[in-house]
Amino acid sequence: MEKIYDQISIEAIEKLAEIVRSSDLSEITIENGDSKVTVKGRKSTPPAPAIPFAMPAMAAQTAAPVQDGGAVSAEAPQQSSGNVVKSPIVGTFYAAPAPDKAPFVRIGDTVKKGDVIMIIESMKLMNEIQSEFDGTVKEILVSDGQAVEFEQPVMIIE
Repeated sequence: MEKIYDQISIEAIEKLAEIVRSSDLSEITIENGDSKVTVKGRKSTPPAPAIPFAMPAMAAQTAAPVQDGGAVSAEAPQQSSGNVVKSPIVGTFYAAPAPDKAPFVRIGDTVKKGDVIMIIESMKLMNEIQSEFDGTVKEILVSDGQAVEFEQPVMIIE
């Protein structure tokens, strides 16, 4: 039996390599006295990122109305006149840039095309959503922190 580093044999290293291969390990290290051997296998691929789930459409209609800052309406957007702002992505709606900050817009606020009106968080990225319309915020159809679907109505601007 041939020895490597005076203490660890080639057979031992081959067995370590087999353990790494069969156990789907990325690496294994063995120390014996002053000798140390690390056997590295293939790098394992990280798990796929979680995909945000789609919120049922009923959730927007069953949200409880909130007064003043960030008011939420339980009415369906088809009953309202004005421009419907829809979520451009699946994610979580945030009315303010941070929990301790004022909302971007409130009902009755005047907005111009290009103004940031909300954040949609998707896959841990905060996406500032800009208004596509000039006008006055008539309704906010979802509550802060609520999951939204792609193309789900979020706000009405007249």
